[in-house]
Amino acid sequence: MYKVKVFITLRESVLDPQGKAVQNSLHSMDYNQVEDVRIGKYMELTISPSDKSVEETVDEMCSKLLANPVIEDYRYEIEELVGQ
Repeated sequence: MYKVKVFITLRESVLDPQGKAVQNSLHSMDYNQVEDVRIGKYMELTISPSDKSVEETVDEMCSKLLANPVIEDYRYEIEELVGQ
C-alpha cells in the first residue's frame, strides 16, 4: 500500500481571486508583511499496488480528474506504507 500526498496549485500565470481576497483580509488585520497568497488543494490517497507503477497511476488520476491541466499544476509525494 502507498500513501500519496497530492498538492494542486493554480499556475503562476492564472489570477487567484480567492488568494487575493485572503491577502486583503490579512492586510486589514495588520499582517502587512504578507506579500502574496495562492490558494490550492491538498489530497491524501491510499493506493494498492497494481500492474502500473504508482507514479503512472497518480499522473493519470491528476491529469484526468484531480487537477485541471489547463490552469493548475500538481506535484505529489509517495510513501510506502510498511506492514499494510
